[in-house]
Amino acid sequence: MANQFGERVRQLREQQKLFLRQVAPKLEMDTAQLSKIEKGLRQVKKDQISILSNVLKADRNELSTLWLADQVANLIEGEPMADEALKMVLKNRKNK
Repeated sequence: MANQFGERVRQLREQQKLFLRQVAPKLEMDTAQLSKIEKGLRQVKKDQISILSNVLKADRNELSTLWLADQVANLIEGEPMADEALKMVLKNRKNK
């Protein structure tokens, strides 16, 4: 499971010297759930990204991009044609 998002959240939380128990309630979850997000074992809901960016004083666009990248990586993981599919997506996006 891709985990760029979770790794960044942990890094930001530690930079702010915040404990899991301080951040988790702001997301309406317990510390175990937030720990799983940081480890890439669970996904955060898209609407929780803005809360995290405020709590962690982080760039919302950066967190959103990492979240989306993880979503795409998880979706195509193990697919034999993943690279070709990504190339097609990029090509189509450039043409629009």
